[in-house]
Amino acid sequence: MSKFRSKLLLAFTALIITVLLGFGFILGQLFQSFYFINYEKQFKKEAELIKLVIENEKIGSTEMKHKMEEMSEKLNSLLLFMDMDGNIVFKTGPSFHQSYERLSELILTNHRNAKEGFRLDLDQADLLFYGIPIFQQDERKGFLVFGTSIKYFEAMNKEIWFFIIGSLIAALTIILIFGTRIMKQYTKPIESATEVAMELAKGNYKARTYENSSGDETSMLSKSINILARNLQDMTRTQELHQERLQTLIENMGSGLLFIDERGYISLMNKAFKEIFQINQEDYLYKSYQEAIAYKEIIQMVEEIFLTESNIRKHIMLPVNIERKHFEVYGAPIIGKSEVWKGVVLVFHDITELKKLEQIRKDFVANVSHELKTPITSIKGFSETLLDGAMKDEQTLHFFLSIILKESERMQSLIQDLLDLSKIEQQGFQLELRKCNVNEFLKEIHHLLDRKAKEKNIDFILDVPDEPVFIEGDPHRLKQIFINLASNGIMYTPAGGKVTLSVKAGHDEVAISVQDTGIGIREEEIPRIFERFYRVDKARSRNSGGTGLGLAIVKHLVEAHQANLTVKSTVGVGTTFTVTFQRYNE
Repeated sequence: MSKFRSKLLLAFTALIITVLLGFGFILGQLFQSFYFINYEKQFKKEAELIKLVIENEKIGSTEMKHKMEEMSEKLNSLLLFMDMDGNIVFKTGPSFHQSYERLSELILTNHRNAKEGFRLDLDQADLLFYGIPIFQQDERKGFLVFGTSIKYFEAMNKEIWFFIIGSLIAALTIILIFGTRIMKQYTKPIESATEVAMELAKGNYKARTYENSSGDETSMLSKSINILARNLQDMTRTQELHQERLQTLIENMGSGLLFIDERGYISLMNKAFKEIFQINQEDYLYKSYQEAIAYKEIIQMVEEIFLTESNIRKHIMLPVNIERKHFEVYGAPIIGKSEVWKGVVLVFHDITELKKLEQIRKDFVANVSHELKTPITSIKGFSETLLDGAMKDEQTLHFFLSIILKESERMQSLIQDLLDLSKIEQQGFQLELRKCNVNEFLKEIHHLLDRKAKEKNIDFILDVPDEPVFIEGDPHRLKQIFINLASNGIMYTPAGGKVTLSVKAGHDEVAISVQDTGIGIREEEIPRIFERFYRVDKARSRNSGGTGLGLAIVKHLVEAHQANLTVKSTVGVGTTFTVTFQRYNE
């Protein structure tokens, strides 16, 4: 049973008991008064009747005594006759241990001249006496005193009280039984509504109370509570949805985000910020930005926003571990309704890759310009020399024209590589895929470059399995890949060295390696060898006619074939390029 119902039942019970006790007391008094008055009237009538019976008899006669004894016995009452001097002439009936002298004194003092009956008030509350004057021939002869005990009246009064108390207890029981049921019927919806309200206060907006169709106030309360719960649930669901969307947006945005509250404490950062700066959330959250942020440029920017309350955008270079990263930082004050200051938000756009691409573009333009300038300068110089008269010497003419042809071929090779690279990098570039026999196109490459290797006194070895090995690819582009790799191997291998073109066929993969015993590549240079115009040995590469674009083309073609390219190299020992393809299984 709930506290509310217990308190209500206790108050209801106390009220009922108070009302019933008051009603019982009043009712008991009424019963007692009514019964005593009727009893007293009856007592007076009996006294008057006795008077009528004996007033015609001679005072003190035997007949009078006989009648008085008879009536005293029937009424179980005291009868006595007293003369005008207060002497007891005759007495009959039970003795109540009463002093008759006291009766005589009261009668002679207070009622000596009474013409009608009168009640005698004595000290004993359990006795009732009534006196009547006796007249004979209009002469007062004495007084007839009629006395009786009212103990049986008290017994009757107790029975009445017992009856009243029993009735009140029965009434209280019945009222409590039915009252409890009625109270339960009306308090149960209130208790249910209270429990639901408590659940709502705890945040459980799925709680509902029972709705009855009585149409009274409790029914309206239940319906109102359920409407409130549904509205709160809808509002919470909407808020959670918005919060989830905002959280997802913040966490998955590519730029780093940092929120500083109005007191200068960091209260929010997203996943990108932690990944960009490689930090732990615990080192930043709920700490002052001056304490947590290690970059003076950012601290100064935040202070400027706090002072000016305006948006700020800056390009900042910051050291992150061993790298230097470029950021475009956008900072803005957050001002809520009624111009309430909420804090500062900073957005970090990592533009390091853009800066790298911009630098690559600048390097590309510079390298192309340089690569084209050298042959053009040579062609122009030798042409001017010939025009100045050197063309008359046939031997000089032949020599100069040979150089002009060589430089032209070099320009043509550079332009062709640029066109190939541009074509490969285009989004719509597609390979002409077909089933290719690895052994066959590697033999063609070996045959093509073997003469070049022998001219440098380099042993060019082909190591392929006896059984044919097949992969899916573009034959022309596959040859282009391995011609570039093998040519580089021959180019960077000194005389007396060795270049090996080998195949290792597995069940699902085919690994084609180009291994040389050349000058090797330093470990820190390996990530850059696939950049355009990057040369490990710039002088040797340029003198050999290389354009610096071969490995860039190789990288893009390998990716187009969805293959994997790895490089292992040791300076002074050699380099191994391995391209792994998926084996073609019918």
